[in-house]
Amino acid sequence: MALHKGTGKPDERPMSVNPFFGEANPVVEMTEAPPKHRLPDGPLPPTTASQLVHDELMLDGNARLNLATFVTTWMEPQAGLLMAECRDKNMIDKDEYPRTAELERRCVAMLADLWHAPDPAAAVGCSTTGSSEACMLAGMALKRRWMRRNADRYPSADARPNLVMGVNVQVCWEKFCNFWEVEARLVPMEGDRYHLDPRAAAELCDENTIGVVGILGSTFDGSYEPIADLCAALDDLQARTGLDVPVHVDGASGAMVAPFLDEDLVWDFRLPRVASINTSGHKYGLVYPGVGWALWRDKEALPEELVFRVNYLGGDMPTFALNFSRPGAQVVAQYYTFLRLGREGFRAVQQATRDVARQMADRIEALGDFRLLTRGDELPVFAFTTAEDVTAYDVFDVSRRLRESGWLVPAYTFPPNREDLAVLRVVCRNGFSADLAEMFVEDLGRLLPELRRQPHPLTRNKDAATGFHH
Repeated sequence: MALHKGTGKPDERPMSVNPFFGEANPVVEMTEAPPKHRLPDGPLPPTTASQLVHDELMLDGNARLNLATFVTTWMEPQAGLLMAECRDKNMIDKDEYPRTAELERRCVAMLADLWHAPDPAAAVGCSTTGSSEACMLAGMALKRRWMRRNADRYPSADARPNLVMGVNVQVCWEKFCNFWEVEARLVPMEGDRYHLDPRAAAELCDENTIGVVGILGSTFDGSYEPIADLCAALDDLQARTGLDVPVHVDGASGAMVAPFLDEDLVWDFRLPRVASINTSGHKYGLVYPGVGWALWRDKEALPEELVFRVNYLGGDMPTFALNFSRPGAQVVAQYYTFLRLGREGFRAVQQATRDVARQMADRIEALGDFRLLTRGDELPVFAFTTAEDVTAYDVFDVSRRLRESGWLVPAYTFPPNREDLAVLRVVCRNGFSADLAEMFVEDLGRLLPELRRQPHPLTRNKDAATGFHH
C-alpha cells in the first residue's frame, strides 16, 4: 500500500461541479464546489457526491485489461449479491455471526482436504485479508516454534533467528523479517534459474533458521519452486547435522492451481516437512480482493499461545489474525465459489485459463521479436523479454505503448544476480478470454513496426519505468 502525505498547501481550486448535478444551478461551482484536501464545511446531496467520485475514478485503468494483477477481476452476479448481503458483518465477531464463522470453518476443512493434510479434521487454519497477512501468521508460528526449541539461548547475541527463501519472494516476506526481527537469508538467482535452488537453500540453514519458504508460483515468472526437492535437501541436512528445519509453502497462486491441474505434483502436506501453507482466495481462488487462507498441518505446528479464543455458540472458537475488523463478504464468496464449482468446476476454469496463457505465449513467441522465459504451463502466467537481436526498443517501451491501448502490462528488472534481465509479465485470470488474448496479441503486433523504427530504446530511467505489481 502506498503511503500518502498531505499536500500542506491550500487548495489551488475546489473540485469542479457540473451545473446538472442535482437541480440545474448555473452558480453551482460557487455554492457547492467542495475542497479537495480538507473536509467540506457542509454536506452535499448524495447524487452530487457520488457523481464527483465516479467521474474521478473514470481515469483508473480497466481492471479486466490489467495483466499485471493476480487478483480476481470478475465474479458471477450471484456472488456479488451474497457479498453485498454480508459487507456489514465483521468477520471477527464469531459469536454475533455464527453462520459466517461456520462457513469459514468449512472452507478451512475443504482446503485441508484439498492439500492432503494427514488428518483434515486435525488441521488448523483461518481466513485472512490476503496472502500477505497469511504469510505473517505463518512466519510468526515458525518463529515461535523456534523460540520454544531454543528457550535456553534466546534471546542472546548468538541466537538471531533467520528465514531462508529465494530472492524472488513476494515483498510481504521481507516485511515479515523486518517487522518481527528475523534475518532474511536470500538464495540469489543464477543464470536461467529464476527461483530458489534447494541445495543452496539448505546450505544457508543453521541452528537459528526458523524455516524455509518455498513458493508454489513465483510472481516473477509464474514458475513453481521444487518443493519436494527442497524438502529432500532439508531431510539430507537433518541426516547430516541433526537440524530439523520446517518448510512453509507460499501457495498464494499455485495452491489453487496445482491441486486441479497438476495432481501428480507433490508439494503439500503429503511432504512431512511442510508445516504450513497459505493461499490467496482472491487470486486463483476466484474471489474478489480481500481474502486469504493460512493452514497448519496440525495443532503442534501452530503454537497455542498465538491463538485467541472467543465464545462461539456456547463453545470455544479459536482465532488467529492480525486484523480485527474486516467484512465477512469475501469468506462467504469463497464458500459460494467452492460450492459452485467443486473439483471438476475448478479444474475446468483453471485449465481454460492455462490454455489461454499457453496459446498467448506461443503467439507472442511467433512474432519473432521476443524470447519466452516461461510459457504459462505452471501458473497461467508467463514472462518474456526482447530477443537478442532487438536493439531499437526494450520491454519498457512495449509496456508504455501497450498502455495507450488500455493494456496494463508490467515491465521490470529481475533481482540480484539477474538485474541485467528486464521482462514483461502477463497474468491470465478467469474472465480473460481467448478473444481478449487475441486482441492483445493483435495490438502488440500492430505496435511492432513503429517500435522497430525507433533509433534506440526511449526509456531513460529503468528504475522509474518499472511497473512490477504482485
